[in-house]
Amino acid sequence: MRTGAAAAGALLVPSAEAFTRSLSRERLLNFFNPNTDEELTIACCIDSQYDARVMRRFSEFMRDHHTNKVHPIDPALLDLLFAVSVLTRSNGTFQVISGYRAPETNHMLRRRSHRVAEHSLHMQGRAIDIRMSDASVRTVRKVGLALQRGGVGYYPAANFVHLDTGDVRAW
Repeated sequence: MRTGAAAAGALLVPSAEAFTRSLSRERLLNFFNPNTDEELTIACCIDSQYDARVMRRFSEFMRDHHTNKVHPIDPALLDLLFAVSVLTRSNGTFQVISGYRAPETNHMLRRRSHRVAEHSLHMQGRAIDIRMSDASVRTVRKVGLALQRGGVGYYPAANFVHLDTGDVRAW
């Protein structure tokens, strides 16, 4: 699986030099949350130190829309999304289906679906469920797998991909 994922990633990148150049510059990430009808644009650069105000704004944007609770979001999640945007050559918008989840929301969702993890990384601010305005969920999945930077869940029927900063795994 890793060989196939790495090969898929290699096909998406024009050259190692171009990829390195793209990672060294600031990039705007656009977000839309259909649950709250909010938009957010963040300037970021992979592995950089994020301004505390930017991270607070992102955490508020990613809040649990069921409870309105805010939790700090792992900055590595922004780095992961940045890398996804580079590899998909996206200038579009990340549509956030689910960001942070309060424990009570996760419990409620677990009662509705066996596919919700009891100890979900959403509850730690380390996971996001997304779709992109200018890349298919299939492409986002391939890129997530190629990056080997965390978990990748593929939900084609619901049209979203789960990405997290936990152990490398896929479902």
